Amino acid sequence: MLLMNPALADDPAMIPLPTAVSESDFRPFSPQRARLGQLLFYDKLLSGNRNIACATCHHHGLASADGLSLGLGEGGVGLGVKRTPGEGESAVTRRIQRNAPALFNLGATEFQMLFHDGRLSVDADNEFHKGFNSPALEFLPEGLQSVLAAQAVFPLISEPEMAGHVDENEIAGARNRRFDYAWALVAKRVQGVAVYAQQFMAAFDDIAQGGDIKIHHIANALDDFMNAEWRTLNSPFDAYLRGDESALNTGQLRGMKLFYGKAQCATCHAGQLQTDHQFHSIALPQFGPGRTRQFDFKARDRGRINESDRPEDAYRFRTPSLRNVTATAPYGHNGAYKDLRGIVEHHLDPLGALERWTPEQLILPKFDAVENQDFLIQWDKQEQQQIRASAAIQKIALAASEVDAVLAFLGALTDEYALEGRLGEPDREKFSGLLLEDSIAQ
Repeated sequence: MLLMNPALADDPAMIPLPTAVSESDFRPFSPQRARLGQLLFYDKLLSGNRNIACATCHHHGLASADGLSLGLGEGGVGLGVKRTPGEGESAVTRRIQRNAPALFNLGATEFQMLFHDGRLSVDADNEFHKGFNSPALEFLPEGLQSVLAAQAVFPLISEPEMAGHVDENEIAGARNRRFDYAWALVAKRVQGVAVYAQQFMAAFDDIAQGGDIKIHHIANALDDFMNAEWRTLNSPFDAYLRGDESALNTGQLRGMKLFYGKAQCATCHAGQLQTDHQFHSIALPQFGPGRTRQFDFKARDRGRINESDRPEDAYRFRTPSLRNVTATAPYGHNGAYKDLRGIVEHHLDPLGALERWTPEQLILPKFDAVENQDFLIQWDKQEQQQIRASAAIQKIALAASEVDAVLAFLGALTDEYALEGRLGEPDREKFSGLLLEDSIAQ
């Protein structure tokens, strides 16, 4: 019925529109566990050196991300563009390898794979009897209720993200021996906090005392929080799909027609949440420390091949959802573009955009110790040729006014209410029973 709109009827090339998102598209959650997860999400207690929280890089004030191309993790100070590498022995030693993605709709049942390279996924074959394929292999904890819960445990033991260096704290040291040793120590910290012990006992039937708290309980509480907190159900596009033809203005309707037709955006950005959950190369420029494979000899990020070992997967990255995309700059697996127009125009002409790209497109905190290394890969002719050869999309010619229309439609994917989250930041007074005066992420 919606395709009979006069603005759309003259374009037989348009693919069918998706259905509107609804609560039934998400996994159920426990409100009690979600409130517990909210506190954990903002608590620095979960980090090796007690100096960073999940919320530092996925903050309510920054649309559930950090607003940076590449973040500064453990050891850094401040939030967003004000974040600095810190000082002294505890200072950051390198940038985070990839852009911190926003957390919108990760509780939707269609999400069966996470991380930019898909290295965590639901394990249909149950190879390790844990339910998921992950970097932890057989050492992944049992009892994780979803792929999002499984994802939540990995930043806790990542050296640059939250764990710290091996010689700095017991968690980082244990992680160097085996993943599950480190997770047990994270859980032990939480066990020793009376406020948490009480809340876990109330939220989980299998916890009778603080000592029963395990890492999968922590992860499942974090999962319920993220699942409940950031759902986009009420964008103008959803209203249009539900039958309100006045929900989109003329420019947005034109942009929708282009998105699902001539511009071919929906070839990859398909479905209710505008992602096919597959891997594609759009030849994004490389910079920063890269996410190298073992024995790799240069700072680069070859994406999906790191997980699959298939040559055709080099430089492919998972298609991101576009919900609330106007609020989640920078864009790309490494935040290569600080504005939405830049990344859209890159999609339309990947090789030309790669040639024209400059570091002025980035939002990078000043970091003197690494700035002379950030762009070395740009001088590697062989690497640049391989990136260009990997491009999987062809140039598409759009007029400037058509690009404007596509951008207008992308704005119609924004759910303003969802940007704020449902619970928001926790009150400081709820942290009064915790061990640290500065426990809550700033």
